[in-house]
Amino acid sequence: MRNTNAEAVRQIRQPDARTFRARMSATAKHLARDKQLFVLFIPCLIFYAMFRYGPLYGLIIAFKDYNVFTGILDSPWVGFKHFERFFASPDFFVLFRNTLLLGLLTMICAFPFPILLAVMLNEVRLSWFKRTIQTASYLPTFLSVVIISSMIIDFLSPNNGLINRVIQAFGFQAKYFLIDPDWFRPIYVMSEIWSTTGYEAIIYLAAISGISPTLYEAAKVDGASRMRMIRHITLPGLLPTMLIILILKTGSVIRVGYEKVLLLYNSMTYEVADVFSTYVYRKGLLESNYSFGAAVGMFEAVVAMTLLLAANYASKRLGGNGIW
Repeated sequence: MRNTNAEAVRQIRQPDARTFRARMSATAKHLARDKQLFVLFIPCLIFYAMFRYGPLYGLIIAFKDYNVFTGILDSPWVGFKHFERFFASPDFFVLFRNTLLLGLLTMICAFPFPILLAVMLNEVRLSWFKRTIQTASYLPTFLSVVIISSMIIDFLSPNNGLINRVIQAFGFQAKYFLIDPDWFRPIYVMSEIWSTTGYEAIIYLAAISGISPTLYEAAKVDGASRMRMIRHITLPGLLPTMLIILILKTGSVIRVGYEKVLLLYNSMTYEVADVFSTYVYRKGLLESNYSFGAAVGMFEAVVAMTLLLAANYASKRLGGNGIW
């Protein structure tokens, strides 16, 4: 009986060993064939190793009372003390609400605009007009967050701002929008739509160019209108790209970019504008409470990763497409 079992195990392991050797041989051939591409990939690999994975070692200070003079290893271990302090703080629910609302509003409101712009540009037959609109919509991508935020502050200035000048021209009083909590989220979302629509539209235009022209020719022969072709060919062809973009945006819902929030908010709008990232900046850097800031940042990253995994799983179950 023992000999029979040993023989069965040997027979199972032999195909596995052959499969492993075959895979290693195929991988070696692949590396040899595309060695130039892998050489070009080395700087990217070094960058991520040094600036993305290397700093993960510093997360250990979230579980310690870190002191810059004693160092990371010699600082006393405190476990989940800083996490418990953060969860018990009244700031936790305010931050979670603000971050989630700002992230969801940005994703929901900004998501359709690049698709709409890409579909509209694809239907334009005047090449010069198409290039002009595409260039104008893409320009904000080249502007830094500081410049965009400065433009918003100037446009909304109560004294010489363009928006308030228009309001005053119609007989209304000037309004200081940036100190009004009710206006912070609309301003942030609209600025995100303006600054990201052109860049993301290029991704959708590339996806549209990958749709077979024979589908449009067949639909045209059958007498389909342009709207029907958009509905039954263009949009279904964009669906895999839309799902991937949606998954990536879902993962970044909780990780609202702190640069623009930090530049636009003030003490009057803290109640609606303060998010995890700005809280980490104030507590961790300005107040030198590094361990507490690291704990808050780690919690934010874990929630973002959970949302990304959940969105990828749901996308694969519903549409069959995912990032991995």
